[in-house]
Amino acid sequence: MFADTKAFSGLAVRSLEDARRFYGDTLGLRTSEEHGLMWLHLAGGRDTLVYEQPDSTPASYTVLNFEVDDIDAAVGALAERGVRLERYDGIEQDDAGVHRGGGPFIAWFKDPSGNVLSVLQER
Repeated sequence: MFADTKAFSGLAVRSLEDARRFYGDTLGLRTSEEHGLMWLHLAGGRDTLVYEQPDSTPASYTVLNFEVDDIDAAVGALAERGVRLERYDGIEQDDAGVHRGGGPFIAWFKDPSGNVLSVLQER
């Protein structure tokens, strides 16, 4: 039914201005605003809608995954920009906060609204 229909993801944030600064300035993503909504223009043409919902509950799952060639460089760059990596009980992570177990190397962090994001590197 929707095989040839354009689709996009969306996520709620508590403050659109905080989100614009974080996604645009801190992470360096291209953003635009239209009708009180913000778009994240992601590589690969998969734009994501960001909308303000002051009483939103942050997503407890990973809403965006940023695939990189060098996770150590990416984690270092995030730290330089003041982004704190998350630590999770039961998940082994190295001193930098990277999980290097089965699957891709991955590290998690949150946006100002508490939504979970990740940076990952395929092996």
